[in-house]
Amino acid sequence: MPELRKDPVIGRWVIISTGRARRPNHIGPRHDSQVTGPCPFCAENEHVTPPEIMAYRPDGSRPNTPGWTLRVVPNKFPALMIEGELDRRGEGVFDLMNGVGAHEVIIETPRHETNMGTLSEKQFEDVLWAYRDRILDLRKDKRFRYILIFKNQGIEAGATLEHTHSQLIALPIVPINVLEELSGAKGYHRYKERCIYCDIVRQELEDRTRVVGENGAFVVICPFAPRFPFETWILPKKHSPCFEHASKQEYAELSRSLRETLIRLNQALNDPPFNYIIHSNPLQEPENGHYHWHIEIMPKLTQVAGFEWGSGFYINPVTPEDSARSLREIAL
Repeated sequence: MPELRKDPVIGRWVIISTGRARRPNHIGPRHDSQVTGPCPFCAENEHVTPPEIMAYRPDGSRPNTPGWTLRVVPNKFPALMIEGELDRRGEGVFDLMNGVGAHEVIIETPRHETNMGTLSEKQFEDVLWAYRDRILDLRKDKRFRYILIFKNQGIEAGATLEHTHSQLIALPIVPINVLEELSGAKGYHRYKERCIYCDIVRQELEDRTRVVGENGAFVVICPFAPRFPFETWILPKKHSPCFEHASKQEYAELSRSLRETLIRLNQALNDPPFNYIIHSNPLQEPENGHYHWHIEIMPKLTQVAGFEWGSGFYINPVTPEDSARSLREIAL
């Protein structure tokens, strides 16, 4: 059973999960390398993964067989385990609990695509609906307080399999990064009685120097103080704390925003490795006026080294204004 252990100084939780060490470093072709084994995420290899949790099957095919267009399976090497009780406890000054949670993989296509930017608009929209479906199901489990959806693309971004996929981890605690955002947004709202993210959207749309693109429901920006070169955010124009409560029209427009942003990044930066993360309101907290869900996209162009780890500062060699200008100039 994995464990969650709390740093007693800063309150950061760490997952101790020895089973993660068994993950493969690489399966499938990469550039000119040889195939080292069958890709478990390709069609016809459904037997290699754990049994599917859900799948979109337009042809009505049976579970765990070909015929799917998107498939969700448990992670074969989970960071947290779905079974068991939390058993919160203390050992002197230290706090820990059992590593209970959910760890799932969203396989975005049955084809061995190496880049999500090559998916169609319909495929993008299906991915977002799958995220929503899984959040709505998992939030029924009262053990979970936060669901983090993220994508690692490329070895440098932490991906161990080339076939395009996303991941979902349901946690029994709210991550410290999210708590910091919530605290900052709550403090701003307490002082000004406005959402900080709504104010960012309004100011960026007026100024436009950091705007990459927009449609009726979303704006894409390079944030004012980016940690990484070409860091990009996608924000709803209308205030909304929860990703899973977006409308059908909003998911359609979000799929276009996300797809176009990844295409721009791919063309501007020659298919960079990247991470994206969906930040949404914690599960057990009421929807509020101060938090605003959004997507953060971070190309892996620089390394986090000693200064960053030691100080918490980030050194970014590219201004967000230059990043936004470069991305805007990409012809779609």
